[in-house]
Amino acid sequence: MFQKTILSLIVIISFASCQKSKEASKIMDTDWLLGKWENKSADGNLLETWKKVNDSLFVGESYFIKGSDTLHSEKIQLKQKGEGLFYVSTIHGQNNDKPITFKHNIEIEKKLFFENPKNDYPKKIIYQRLSKDHLLIEISGIQQDQPSSVRYSMKKSEK
Repeated sequence: MFQKTILSLIVIISFASCQKSKEASKIMDTDWLLGKWENKSADGNLLETWKKVNDSLFVGESYFIKGSDTLHSEKIQLKQKGEGLFYVSTIHGQNNDKPITFKHNIEIEKKLFFENPKNDYPKKIIYQRLSKDHLLIEISGIQQDQPSSVRYSMKKSEK
């Protein structure tokens, strides 16, 4: 009887640990996002940095700088909750400084595709890895009652 109880506990613990590993793997599959990314253009410089906090949370910051002025700043979190992956954005001066959550759409392969149909802009945020040091970010939604979309080609910075 004691051996059956021990064996049952081992099976349950093994199953639970496999489930946890499977859940964590969604965010760990996005570790290519970690680091500093840049897009330099005549319009200004877009900088985005990502850091791993733990196996279920990455934090990021995004800035658009023109000259010495910061025109846009955003705090970002990529969170693993159970089987779900979420992109949480807080933009100073928008939405009363409250975060907006976008859910990962797992039907879109080879891209990190997040959407929130209730939000006007953006409704969709897409990160596509082009190579180990290049990615494409696409943001789309409705602005001034018109569909709007912008793309940024980002290069990984050595710094």
